[in-house]
Amino acid sequence: SGNYYNQGEIRKQELEQSCFVLGIPASDVTVIDHRDLPDNPAVEWDTQLLATIVLKHIEAKNINLVVTFDAGGVSGHANHISLYTAVRYKCCCFEIFILFLFVGCHVLVLESVNLFRKYISFLDVPISCLLPRDALFILTEEETEQAKRAMWCHRSQLLWFRHLYVLCSRYLVVNSLRLL
Repeated sequence: SGNYYNQGEIRKQELEQSCFVLGIPASDVTVIDHRDLPDNPAVEWDTQLLATIVLKHIEAKNINLVVTFDAGGVSGHANHISLYTAVRYKCCCFEIFILFLFVGCHVLVLESVNLFRKYISFLDVPISCLLPRDALFILTEEETEQAKRAMWCHRSQLLWFRHLYVLCSRYLVVNSLRLL
């Protein structure tokens, strides 16, 4: 629920506002508030517990595409890395393999890039185009501005480095992904 600084309720509202900016209805937003999955950049979540929660959500919502972090978690955040580990864990298990194979659910993993590439904004587009990947998303100028407006909704999280992120991050312009 994003409660690291005891701001869980505020951050839930900010998430809904951000999703509204992106055209995602509140009914499609699920916040998981589980005592064993604390919002903490230093805590690795239990892989099996998280994998079970994710799988139940995939099945309940009939989801056919999951986009998650890679092993670097984009920012090195332990919770982000835990999501990747849980999805990867379930992908290696027989039950999720059957789900992905027969129900048609696929997993795309967002590529973590080095610090230089992370903060060169649109200048990373030619680099990303040249490197191997399974999917590449390049946002239009309008989409980039929409993404920035969505990011600004997360006021409680806008520390100095996140301002830099919103202004200069390649992730608001280009995203490279690979199939898991």
